[in-house]
Formats: sequence, C-alpha cells, structure tokens
Amino acid sequence: MANSMDVLKRHYFFSEADEQRLQELLPLAEQHQQQMVDQFYDYIVSQPETASILAKQSTREKMSHYHRLWFLSLFQGSYDELYLQNLKRIGHAHVRVGLPVNFVNAAMHRVRHFLHHLIHDSFTDRDQRRNYREAADKILDMNLSVMTSSYRDEEMKKVFVSRRLESGLIKLAERFTYGLNLVLVLALAGLSIGVVGLFINDLTLFFIGGNPEKAIFSALGEMLILWMMIELLDNEIKNLKGGSFNILVFIGVIVVAMVREILISTLRHDDLKTQAFLTVTLLVLGVVYYLVSKAQKVRE
Repeated sequence: MANSMDVLKRHYFFSEADEQRLQELLPLAEQHQQQMVDQFYDYIVSQPETASILAKQSTREKMSHYHRLWFLSLFQGSYDELYLQNLKRIGHAHVRVGLPVNFVNAAMHRVRHFLHHLIHDSFTDRDQRRNYREAADKILDMNLSVMTSSYRDEEMKKVFVSRRLESGLIKLAERFTYGLNLVLVLALAGLSIGVVGLFINDLTLFFIGGNPEKAIFSALGEMLILWMMIELLDNEIKNLKGGSFNILVFIGVIVVAMVREILISTLRHDDLKTQAFLTVTLLVLGVVYYLVSKAQKVRE
C-alpha cells in the first residue's frame, strides 16, 4: 500500500478534476445518505458472518453514525494525509472486530452499486454520468486498497514475528543438508574406487588364480556393485544440482543387490529353499519397480 496520499492518487490517476466531480456529488450524497446506510445495514444483517456484530441496537446506531460520516467523506474534497490516516484507522477497526476481509470487499461493492444507480438516476447527460461514475470508482478503490492493507499487515505480523530468526534457520538447514549430500557424494566416490580395485583383483584371480568359476562370479558381483554406485552417485549429483528425489533409483539398487545375492548363493550351493526365497523376493521387487516406473511415467 502507498504510504502517502499523493502516491495513492498517482497510482489511481486521481486528478483535481476527480476531486471537483466528487465535491459536486456531495449534495446528492447528503440527500441519500440515510438510504445508503439503510441498504448497507440490511446487507450486513443478512450475512451470518456479520449479523452478530450488530446484535445490540446501541452498536448499530454507533456504527450507523460512523458509516454515514465515512460515506460523506467520499465527497468532501479533502483527500490529504489526514484522510489517509482515517482510512487506516477504519481498516484496523475492521480487523479488531473480526470482520472478514472478503466481506469488506463485498460491502464496498454494495456501496459502489448504490452510487452507480444514484448517478444514473440523477443525471441525464451520458458523458457527465461517466465522469461522475469514474471519479466515484477511483475514490472507492483507494478506500478499499487502504482498508484491506490492514489485513495484510496483520497477517505479516503473525507470519514474520521472528522473520530474521526463521530466515536464518532455514538457510542454515539448507546449507547443512547440502553439506550432507556433498559428503555422501564424496563417500560414494571413494567406495566406487574401492569397488574398482576389487574388480581388478577378481580379474587378476581369474587369470592367475586356481578357481576361475569363483573369480567370474565374484567379478560379476563387483560389476553389479559398481553399477549401483554409479546410479547412486548420479542421483546424488542431480540432487545437488536441484533435482528431485528419484525413488526408482533406490529400488533398482535393491534389485541389483538381490541379483548379486542370488549369484553368491549359487556359488555357495545354498539349499533350494534359500534360493527359492531369493528368487521370489527378486520377482516381487521387479513388480514393485515396474509399478513405480509406470506411475512416474503417468505423472510426467
């Protein structure tokens, strides 16, 4: 919201001609002020959210007086800083009594509707009606802008009671998470180098060792582990660059680990029950992988 009336006028292209036109409407407004107030309060009472505010007759008479003064102030021609401060007080009063902000907008629409009809019924010249209507719209929009800003100020107070503290904690948490991901990438890179070393060692055993079958299965296992490390590294690097978490990668890693376990189980000559259990587990993981993959494609 603008902090001065001059800025607010500039935003709404509110000119001296508009001020003059509103002053010309003052006698008409004074003549029909009670009609406006009556229609306005009929609307308030018809709304469940606001009817309780006017339950007492004394409250209604007091509010009627204030609304009559506000309505006439639209046409007084004095739109200075004092006028702006008065609008701010009205807005804060609405917040204090718990008046919903959407009702303020709806109530202003009722006033606008009343003025449009009043201008249309009181003037015959088309251009004159348009000029009066545009001036009335500008002053009502300026009033609405100032009043509703009180609700935004109240929300900002609730959300940003400790704005600096909250902002600092969020930044600290983001940096800490980024640091953990970076450590994880370095750890995966180090483990990958170790796996490459084991793979080279298995190849060496295949050529110079006395158990080529064991060396082949072991090398295949190391290749699967290396594939898992590559996938995890790739996922973490994307995460560091701002990518999203991909659950499919981790399911794939589990599937590869299960394949490796089956290879080792075959090499150990485990009993049939163990191998059957591993095979069924691998089948279930394969189904899960397929379903998750299909769900991701649907989302894309």
